[in-house]
Amino acid sequence: MTNTSSSAPVSLYGFLTPRLGHADALRKLLTDLVEPSRGHEGSLQYHLHEQEDGRFFLYEIWRSREDLDRHNATPLLRAFMAELPAHLEGAPEAYFGAMLSDLP
Repeated sequence: MTNTSSSAPVSLYGFLTPRLGHADALRKLLTDLVEPSRGHEGSLQYHLHEQEDGRFFLYEIWRSREDLDRHNATPLLRAFMAELPAHLEGAPEAYFGAMLSDLP
């Protein structure tokens, strides 16, 4: 059964490509975000992967859009977003959407 209500969990996922010479700094910036983000209200899943080609893949599931918005408004996320562009090659490839499948 699919969940299409407005209170359905939402996912945010995408790829981040480090600027040449910035992979270690970006890795640290991203890994330092994982545990605190997992502790934010409404965080259902929060995962960071490193691809063979050097890109990072971030996958998040939040209980609701409101929970994700609260997470994005935290000082932690604001500081992260301010520092992020210095370490990226181009814009993040990011996707956002309502989950249609139930969480296991």
